[in-house]
Amino acid sequence: MTKWTDSDIVDQHGRTFVVTGANSGLGEEAARALGKAGAHVVLACRNIDKGEAVARSIGDNAEVRRLDLSDLKSVREFAAGIDSVDVLVNNAGVMAVPQGKTADGFEMQIGTNHLGHFALTGLLLGKITDRVATMSSFAHQIGSIDLDDLNWEARKYNRWTAYGQSKLANLLFTYELQKRLSAAGSSVKALAAHPGYASTNLQGHTESIQDKVMGVGNVIFAQSAKMGTLPMLYAATVPDVKGGSYIGPGGLFEQRGYPKVVGSNKKSRDEQTAAALWSLSEDLTGVEYKFA
Repeated sequence: MTKWTDSDIVDQHGRTFVVTGANSGLGEEAARALGKAGAHVVLACRNIDKGEAVARSIGDNAEVRRLDLSDLKSVREFAAGIDSVDVLVNNAGVMAVPQGKTADGFEMQIGTNHLGHFALTGLLLGKITDRVATMSSFAHQIGSIDLDDLNWEARKYNRWTAYGQSKLANLLFTYELQKRLSAAGSSVKALAAHPGYASTNLQGHTESIQDKVMGVGNVIFAQSAKMGTLPMLYAATVPDVKGGSYIGPGGLFEQRGYPKVVGSNKKSRDEQTAAALWSLSEDLTGVEYKFA
């Protein structure tokens, strides 16, 4: 995987990708790279105006459709409008935001980052021909899954712990999805990725002094959004990458560098927690997975 870049993406003509959160940051970079490689890219965005601007810059092989992952009604409407997709890129997310709730009453971070994508993937699964690639984070290391209080109704809210929980959930979901796909004899693959420390607008929504601190960090320490999206692009496009793989930067502490297969912590590999989270996620979203 040494120095793999977006210029190494194999020809994607004739293939369709859905990229969530493609109107800015890592999602925008991924959409541009996929479009350049010839793919038809569906930019799944909450902000249609920003998405349209990105799509116009990509060309005729890009289109925008509205998707608000914090609203299951929007997720269902979006999924109903998709006929077929080769690769679903679950990229969109929120990070360390103040305590809030989604339209369906979920804590905002677990609701958007995990439950929204869980529902979207389940609703699209029968239409996906190749793979599901989901964006996690190195922050999964600080997360724990509280199955009795997933939505922070009993605990005192901590924005970073809540973010860590949502990113750990992304990994548990990916590994459990791959397990179930394999058991069903499906050729569809599930993979996850993380961007390391990449400079994006994700760091600017804590509504606290932390925004300024992270802004300085973006300038001094972070790699570019283009570099940060390489692990996801690798997970989404490399033909022989193994299902269940986790891709991240290959540099020091996985904070920057070119993509490679990386490890994740023991909590992310807990099959009992993964199965319980899966069942809870189906109950909360009302989306029951069907494996053909």
